[in-house]
Amino acid sequence: MKIQITIDDQRFEARIFDSAAGRDLLAQLPLTVSMVDHGAVEKTGPLPSPLSLDGQPDGAAPDVGDVGYYAPGNDLVLYYGDQSYYPGIVILGRLDGDAARRIADLDGAVTATVEPRAA
Repeated sequence: MKIQITIDDQRFEARIFDSAAGRDLLAQLPLTVSMVDHGAVEKTGPLPSPLSLDGQPDGAAPDVGDVGYYAPGNDLVLYYGDQSYYPGIVILGRLDGDAARRIADLDGAVTATVEPRAA
């Protein structure tokens, strides 16, 4: 399923994979997430409820442009830099097009509105 992420006046689209965690994220939409830069590779922000880890590996090495979930912190993560393997990371989906580069250009804390993409 496609989602839309709006930060300030910019819109980004992403595809969420069909997984227990992905379905749990979609069930929480629409939502607003306060996000901060973390490690100069990602924007992270807390979700209202934890996502299921059923069927997920113990960790992952996300690619630039991945949408992820950091289970220990209950955080939604937008990856715009190189993150190596880390326990507790779940890959939820992929940002479309140049979204990762555009997110990298957003300095500091942001507020992201995440919602199902309108048809």
